[in-house]
Amino acid sequence: MLKRLNPLLTPDLLYHLRAMGHGDELTIVDGNYPAESAGPIVVRLDGVSATDALEAILSVMPLDDFVPETCWHMEPAAGAVPGQPIFDEFRAIVKKHEGDSFPLHSIERFKFYEKANAAYLMVATGERRLYGNIILKKGVIRPEG
Repeated sequence: MLKRLNPLLTPDLLYHLRAMGHGDELTIVDGNYPAESAGPIVVRLDGVSATDALEAILSVMPLDDFVPETCWHMEPAAGAVPGQPIFDEFRAIVKKHEGDSFPLHSIERFKFYEKANAAYLMVATGERRLYGNIILKKGVIRPEG
């Protein structure tokens, strides 16, 4: 155990978060997402919700403030409820850690798959809510002082 680190940040996950560079992307996916066959490195957080994984990751990883869009959710399929409740939870967690400058954007479902599957890292959770998927673009740590 380490002080002040969320215990969901496993050694594997911390390694890959640290290995990522500015502009690299990671995807947090729900339990229905085909993570293992998607292509990116996969870190499994079975039994963990996507919102808890997002909370843990954003406790240590900054979002990219050099580009206009840094976080995306999957747009629900035709006929599904457009404003899934998990999207509001994602927005609240992003705002808590990064402020108001990082709105959550939506991407059409198949474009989301393309973007997610091209990411550096995929965090596979046990999230059971539909559309519990979010892509994040890593930013930089600025010098203090």
